[in-house]
Amino acid sequence: MSFEITRKDAIEWSSAGLVFLSGAMTGHFAAQGMNPVQWAGAAAAVLGSVAVAVAVRVWPAQKAVKAGD
Repeated sequence: MSFEITRKDAIEWSSAGLVFLSGAMTGHFAAQGMNPVQWAGAAAAVLGSVAVAVAVRVWPAQKAVKAGD
């Protein structure tokens, strides 16, 4: 059984981890109490990490370019 982690797999898992981490931190600090400015920052962080995760998955792959073309 061969098991290979590609660069694409690592990037996708990293972006998913970013979403999980930002959501977990937002939940942790929300439980402690946050003011409206902190809520706005937390919402921006979560939405930004989700945007990164979506972009990673839908961004088109680059085509190989031959020298001389």
